[in-house]
Amino acid sequence: MHWSLVYLISEWAIRLAMLVYVPQRRSAAASRTWLLLIFLLPLPGLVLYALFGRIYLPKDRLDRQQRASNQIRKVQAQLGSRECIHPQLPPNLAPIVALARRLGDFEPFGGNHAELLADYQGAIDRLIADIDQAERHVHLLFYIYGNDTAGHRVADALARAVKRGVTCRVLMDAVGSKRALARLAPGMRANGIEVLALLPVGLFRRNSARFDLRNHRKLAVIDGIIGYAGSQNVVDPNFVPGYPNEELMLRITGPGVLQLQAVFLADHYFETGRQIDAPGLFPDIKPAGSSVIQVVPSGPGYQRENGQALMVDLLYAAAERVVITTPYFVPDEPFLEAVRAAVLRGVEVILFVSEHANQLVTQFAQRSYYDELLEAGVSVHLYQPRFLHAKHLSVDRDIVLIGSTNIDIRSFALNAEVNVLIYDTEVAARVRKVQERYARESRLLTAEEWNKRPLATRTLQNIARLADSLL
Repeated sequence: MHWSLVYLISEWAIRLAMLVYVPQRRSAAASRTWLLLIFLLPLPGLVLYALFGRIYLPKDRLDRQQRASNQIRKVQAQLGSRECIHPQLPPNLAPIVALARRLGDFEPFGGNHAELLADYQGAIDRLIADIDQAERHVHLLFYIYGNDTAGHRVADALARAVKRGVTCRVLMDAVGSKRALARLAPGMRANGIEVLALLPVGLFRRNSARFDLRNHRKLAVIDGIIGYAGSQNVVDPNFVPGYPNEELMLRITGPGVLQLQAVFLADHYFETGRQIDAPGLFPDIKPAGSSVIQVVPSGPGYQRENGQALMVDLLYAAAERVVITTPYFVPDEPFLEAVRAAVLRGVEVILFVSEHANQLVTQFAQRSYYDELLEAGVSVHLYQPRFLHAKHLSVDRDIVLIGSTNIDIRSFALNAEVNVLIYDTEVAARVRKVQERYARESRLLTAEEWNKRPLATRTLQNIARLADSLL
């Protein structure tokens, strides 16, 4: 048999086999994307699918993730008997609270104070000041920990804390923090700081994860009484050349911090298989404010795409106004349909995205959605001064979601993320002030302007959109 015939048969064998295999437990849109690639380029498509096509963790890691999730549920049960964690909320919020509980295991905790940190350097300074006041432990978990000024300043604060007898643990994503793990972490360990790489990768590493399956969380816990969560990493704002990042972080005091602590400890266990059993991890915390907080972690260890499910539910629950702020907007069809349905109900829907992007293909794919958004009646604001990396969603006047999740399939289905639901009209009003500043510093995109873009640009955007399941 001639080699060309063998090659032709092998290509069609791949096409037919993958036509059966790919659509299993996968959305229609993702199936179409992969099958289009495989039918056009069978062998390269098969290789790429083997690398990226399935949300895969080795069995040992899946077992650890399940045990880590069980730990979160046990902690929740232990905390459930404490005071101030059974807040009274309006009846209309009950479905959202119940869904968030089922998706992320946590009950809403009352008695919190939630402070918004919109100043980039101010947030780093505040974290360092809290580390300098730590008495028992400091826990940091960040997707990107930079080997730069910000990273060194925080590392120095941790070293000072260790000298005072404080236990310091730092979790860094193995890919996002690759440089810091190679160059900064050895010195941190020499100073007595525990530094672990999350989801290490390698062709010959046993039980390694897919390299695109990342821990994208950003959180910090100090003494179990102060917590940080949001979009900002421990890195200089201009770590990507061009426009510096614009972020929004939460500084939380009150019982809600204990939920962030549980997420950190679960991730630590997931990576090491060792359970941290030390006094003071879950101290008795007195009420610090009036905010009700519910932490919602997401990722492959939870119900699939639970971050997306929560956001879609929030969109359907909106009665007056929804404001979405995200650096990357490459949504799936259920999210888009929820946006359209909100507008049809008379809800004002506003989207803030950066006019300047740091990922070219994602930028093209993102812009391909502007036609549909504008046609549906969504107000699209292009933020100009900096790269808007903040990630938050506000609904009406009483609900805010702030965290690490982007509006894209990667954050929805692949990354480990953490978001904080805040039920508080005062916090929602403060977030609105931030959004009003975004609006003053943004350019409102119009359908007339957008429809004038060149055909070549439109074509590139639509082609990039075909790869939405890969972005």
